[in-house]
Amino acid sequence: MTSHARNALAPVPRRFRNDQRMAPSRIRSKCPRAGVSPARRPGSDSETRSSIGAGVAGLQAIATAKRLGARVEAFDTRPAVAEQVQSLGARFVEIDVGQVGQTEQGYARELTAEQLEMQRQGMKRVIAYSDVVITTAQVFGRPAPRIVTRDMVEAMRPGSVVVDMAVESGGNVEGSVLDEVVDIDGVKVIGLGNLPSEVARNASEMYSSNVTHFIDEFYDAENGRFDLDPSDEIVAGCVLTRGGEMANDTV
Repeated sequence: MTSHARNALAPVPRRFRNDQRMAPSRIRSKCPRAGVSPARRPGSDSETRSSIGAGVAGLQAIATAKRLGARVEAFDTRPAVAEQVQSLGARFVEIDVGQVGQTEQGYARELTAEQLEMQRQGMKRVIAYSDVVITTAQVFGRPAPRIVTRDMVEAMRPGSVVVDMAVESGGNVEGSVLDEVVDIDGVKVIGLGNLPSEVARNASEMYSSNVTHFIDEFYDAENGRFDLDPSDEIVAGCVLTRGGEMANDTV
C-alpha cells in the first residue's frame, strides 16, 4: 500500500509535532530578512512598519523590523495570533471582520468578499500613516487575497515602501508586479519573487531538514519501506495519491 502513495510536504498541518516537517512555512521563516531589507531606508530606524499577515513569515518580518528599531503594527484575520504579535513588541491592530478563525491545519480561513472589504476599510487608516507596509497573507491552495488597493497605496506619503511577499501567488497589493519595483505616486511597491533564493543556503538546509525528519518519522527501516498510515494527521495532510486515486482534497 505504501509503495503506491505519493506525498508533498506543503500541506502538512501546523502542529507542534509537525514543526520540523512543515517545509513551506519553515522556508518562509527565512524569507522576511530578504523582504524587509529592501524596504529599509537610510535614517529610518524609527519609522512605522505595518505587517499584514502574522503567520510564520509575518511574525519573522515583525521580529526583523523590531530588531531594526522600527515601530511595528500587525494585523491578521486570526485573533488567536494577537498574543504572538504582542510578544514580539508589536501592536496588534484589531479589525472586526466577523467570524474567521483558522483551518484544522492552522492556516487562516479564506475571507468572504464582504469580510475582505471590512478588512480593507480597517487597514486603510493604518496604511496611510505607515512608512513601510509588508504583506505576507496567503491562503493555502488558493490565490493570495487582494488586501491593499491602489487608493490605499496612493494615500501613503511619498517615499514610503510596500513589500508584497505574496506576489508569486497573486499578490496582496493592487499594482504589484512579480520581480519588479513599481512606483505609484512616489510610493515604491516591491514585488520580490522566489524569496528563498535570496537566502539559498539557509533555505536549502531547512528543506533538507524537513525531508530528513519526514523520513525519520515514517520510514520503517526494519522492513525497508515507508509506513504511511492514513489515520495519522501528518500523513492525511500530505499524501496526495494512494493506489492510483487522489487522496487529498486540497489539491
